[in-house]
Amino acid sequence: MKRTFFSLALLLAAATLTAQTQMTAREAAVKIADRILASTTYEFKNTKTGETYKSVKKLPLDMDVKVACKYNNWHYTNGVTNIGLMELGEKLGDKKYDKYVLKNMNFVFNEGNLEFFRKQYDEAFRQGGWNAIRKLSWHMIFRSKRLDDNGPMGASLIELQMKHPNDAFLSYINETAEHLNYGEPRLVDGTIARIWPHVNTIWADDAFMAISFLARMGKMTGDEKYFNDAANQVLNYTRYLWCPEKQIYYHCYHTDNKEHGVAHWSRANGWVFMAQADLLSMMPKDHPMRGAVIENFRQQASGVARYQGKNGLWHQLLDKEDSYEEITGTAMFVFGIARGVKEGWLHPDFIYVAEQGLKGMMKKISDNGDVTSICVGTGIMPSVVYYYNRPTQENDPMGEGPVLRALVEMIDAPKYTEIKAEQQYDKIVVKK
Repeated sequence: MKRTFFSLALLLAAATLTAQTQMTAREAAVKIADRILASTTYEFKNTKTGETYKSVKKLPLDMDVKVACKYNNWHYTNGVTNIGLMELGEKLGDKKYDKYVLKNMNFVFNEGNLEFFRKQYDEAFRQGGWNAIRKLSWHMIFRSKRLDDNGPMGASLIELQMKHPNDAFLSYINETAEHLNYGEPRLVDGTIARIWPHVNTIWADDAFMAISFLARMGKMTGDEKYFNDAANQVLNYTRYLWCPEKQIYYHCYHTDNKEHGVAHWSRANGWVFMAQADLLSMMPKDHPMRGAVIENFRQQASGVARYQGKNGLWHQLLDKEDSYEEITGTAMFVFGIARGVKEGWLHPDFIYVAEQGLKGMMKKISDNGDVTSICVGTGIMPSVVYYYNRPTQENDPMGEGPVLRALVEMIDAPKYTEIKAEQQYDKIVVKK
């Protein structure tokens, strides 16, 4: 009896897995996007009393009030998700996704709720400093001390501003540009670096955190300085983080002791790759640094392709096959490769890599649009054990944004076509 039950369970699991692989990229993208839209609430919650509010405009200051829905939170992961949703809407000609992002941003900036959280922020900072504010909703809007606070969210706001001009949006965008230009920590050569875990540590993640905003700022304003800065970031990050032996990036470089971090983390490499694809999509065709960025992009594509796992997915640690298969890095590689092939930056053969990556991704997406195998937020630690043991989560913007962007690119991606040997024989001229 136990054996029969076990066999039945295996059959059901296999059937579920097969079902997951049957959706098209378009169908999967719509499932994920519509689930996000349906689950988003526009309210606030008192975490102590359980009471909910539609607005906090006239609410007395209460440190226990938070934004109720994760998709309303101010976090870089929602910036990527917003971009993915807007790209999906544009691809499908469906305005509801654009309207959703607009509604989210108005909820933050234009419905009178922000003042309450500014008061919360000021009071928390007065009581406990930087550590105390981390527990608050929307604290990153006011903190504005790092790219996680304003980069990708600001980038998604630029996309919105170009379609729906709004003074509140533009004010925040300009504040972010000011911070990036003059406040963000940099090395003497202009490379963006964080002051932790060592002083002036270069994080691969920051390629996207910065370039997602810089490229779109250049697109919106037409000011070449933003493209120049973005291109310099790409090339400098490669100079500091590229591993010539393995042809992939390290997660970080500590400038104080001139040592690389221990890990070739998948998502870190994905951030760099996605950043380059965004930049190349937006910078002028005649920009003097465009050729160098394309060559850099091709170099990374060739390196990354060599680490794709047998199931089409890339591993949490690119060079460690015993680390788990992870969807966010995979999605970023699929996104970049698909766009690269379509735009002519990569050889058409690369689409085969993206197709296999898509097949692997579909095994991590349910028929209901649930996204699994998303590595949680990950900092820098001096042991690969840390990366091996990072937990995974389901249905979090950390993964939903990159997955949406990859699926959107694959909707109209060309199919791989093998050139048969016999098709080429006539090109060989035999001299008699």
